[in-house]
Amino acid sequence: MNFLSPSALRRTAALAAALALAGCATLGGTPEQIVAQRAGEYWKARQSGDYAKAYAFTTPSYRKLHSVEQYRLQFGQGATIQGAEVVKVDCETEKCTARIKINAAPALVGVNVGTIATHLSETWLLQDGQWWLHQDL
Repeated sequence: MNFLSPSALRRTAALAAALALAGCATLGGTPEQIVAQRAGEYWKARQSGDYAKAYAFTTPSYRKLHSVEQYRLQFGQGATIQGAEVVKVDCETEKCTARIKINAAPALVGVNVGTIATHLSETWLLQDGQWWLHQDL
């Protein structure tokens, strides 16, 4: 039989632990990748008119103060989202800024202006291990 010395066993165990932690860290991706995915899902829900699903991406503190209906009403009938694309995400430790390209059709009575492309920036916050879309309270 070939046995490892105690010091070799500790080094092997430390290496295995480091590899396991590195694997876990990459499973979810970088903060930028996670926020880009969540922001894309959020805008897909908004585009399909699924305000309950979009609302679920907002911070827990926002959801404590506002109902789904209040959330839906804040957007009104001003425009229909035709498409949205996450262009860029920049992150700090617990805060990311996502740049989103929006294609929207404004609802103007008697006027057809077609689809308008614009950009906006969103703030995503890390709370309790999850990234949430910040909405002003």
